[in-house]
Amino acid sequence: MLKPDAIQRSIAFELLSRFERRGLRFTALRLLKVDRAMAEKHYAVHKGKFFYDDLVKVITASPVVAAVVEGPNAIAVVRSMVGSTRPQEATEGSIRGDYALVGLRNLVHASDAPETAATEIKLWFPDGVVEYTRDIDRWTSEDKAPS
Repeated sequence: MLKPDAIQRSIAFELLSRFERRGLRFTALRLLKVDRAMAEKHYAVHKGKFFYDDLVKVITASPVVAAVVEGPNAIAVVRSMVGSTRPQEATEGSIRGDYALVGLRNLVHASDAPETAATEIKLWFPDGVVEYTRDIDRWTSEDKAPS
């Protein structure tokens, strides 16, 4: 998900293109304004933590771009591309390392595990995602590489 700061800074499509150029395939994409109820569902795992209210406040401040990408090792690849949660610790070349400056305004949310991704996909895309293949997918998959 591209957070409100990515939208406000007008870098949403620049960030989305990085995932596509890496070889990941978008299967769902939407721009939406997040209400408090949706924000609370999304951040339910953090309820009771000192930063929970700030998370809700930030994600409801402006529209977000919710997205689902697929590809080999997609979760690990995306998290590596996004970089450390704390922008000052993110490596150069990562999205946060190149663009983010402060704490909760770190531009991107990325699922951390298959179970989290499944829950978040159901929350943000209740009608499901678009299933399709690209010819290039056989080139980027270890077990389907052309000979």
